[in-house]
Amino acid sequence: MHFLYNLLAIALVVLATPVFFIRLIREKGFSRRLQQSFGFLPEEDLAPVVKQDCIWLHAASVGEIVAASPIIKEIRCAFPDKPILISVVTSSGYDMAKRIIKDADSIIFFPLDVPYLSHYVIKRIRPCVFLLVETELWPNFLKAARHFSIPVMMVNGRISDKSVERYHYMRSVLKAMLNTVEIFCMQSSIDAQYIIRLGADKERVVVTGNTKFDQTYTNVTNEEQQTLLRELGIENSFPILMAGSTHPGEEELLFSAFQKVKEEFPTAKLVIAPRDILRSEEIALLANKFGFSGKLRKNLLANPNINHDVVVLDTIGELGKIYSLGTIIYVGGSLVPKGGHNILEPAAHGKPIIVGPHMFNFKDTYALFSEREACVTVYDADGLGEKILDIVKNETLLLKMSQETIRIIEENRGASRKSVTYLKDLLARIN
Repeated sequence: MHFLYNLLAIALVVLATPVFFIRLIREKGFSRRLQQSFGFLPEEDLAPVVKQDCIWLHAASVGEIVAASPIIKEIRCAFPDKPILISVVTSSGYDMAKRIIKDADSIIFFPLDVPYLSHYVIKRIRPCVFLLVETELWPNFLKAARHFSIPVMMVNGRISDKSVERYHYMRSVLKAMLNTVEIFCMQSSIDAQYIIRLGADKERVVVTGNTKFDQTYTNVTNEEQQTLLRELGIENSFPILMAGSTHPGEEELLFSAFQKVKEEFPTAKLVIAPRDILRSEEIALLANKFGFSGKLRKNLLANPNINHDVVVLDTIGELGKIYSLGTIIYVGGSLVPKGGHNILEPAAHGKPIIVGPHMFNFKDTYALFSEREACVTVYDADGLGEKILDIVKNETLLLKMSQETIRIIEENRGASRKSVTYLKDLLARIN
């Protein structure tokens, strides 16, 4: 099975070669990502961590970096003398890590999981432990970790329904991967049941909670809020509707709902943060088709303006703080079947949250907030517009939802500290 996996991995890399060339031309920063993915890691980036018993934490993209950030803070406190290496897969994850993880000694792109490459990179770096965030199980990398006796630990572990189905088809490879992991720190009891069902030793599985409850990178001062309101040209606007991590097909629904809101609240503004910022211009043009004036965040920075209805974020790493400006937050990927996105970032600011019905990638936090009526579900544009107006026109309801989100966040903090306690035990056991 491992042989077939390697054949498939090599074939995919070969087939992707034309795409690599196109992205090299079109995408800023892709050259650096590609070089590092093939193992060409800059000496200056590796110098602080190579063969110095570093703690290596791997987080695929933006969401995993957000989850990793409070763990890194706890690691830095617990192991002040250990270098910390962060690896990512995507360019947006790399930019986010540079922006919010100040305790890392080095940030690199993760090697492609093809034969010998992982072996070469691990042999070169030789970390004292490897922490994978959520579901980053890579067969060749974990095989190399076994070869060099590098202990592996899963933190903020999460197994989606889709992952359970996908891993079912690679049972023999999966068994070896799971046996490599010393401790599985899972987000919830459901995630723990899933990883045990996939073959993990239940003696190694613990529920530590979701580290995203601990994140603090979105903390924002009143002064920062005023600056953001001014820069976005939304001062003196009410209500301010925020839509985060939207996908194709959702913006049309948002604009339809926003038309209803504008009829009753002419000073209302809508701020949209698409999941893929390359779609930003397309969304600003789409706003015009619905009769709104749409502006890009970067253009507003260069040419300040207040005469617009919609702002589209074409920047990375700001959404967590900009959520603090919203009166109500819609979290995207949920009115289209993408599985939803993280609702903890807006919740950390005490904001009422609206989502669509497709939240299957965040089933536990969605259920928690829904049961406590801090998050409401809508099914179409009409429902979204009506629910926004219901909340905005009812101060008691708005306050109740805000207070409940804060209460839930406070009740669930502490997963990062628990995870690092297990890391201490692991390192003490192997040393």
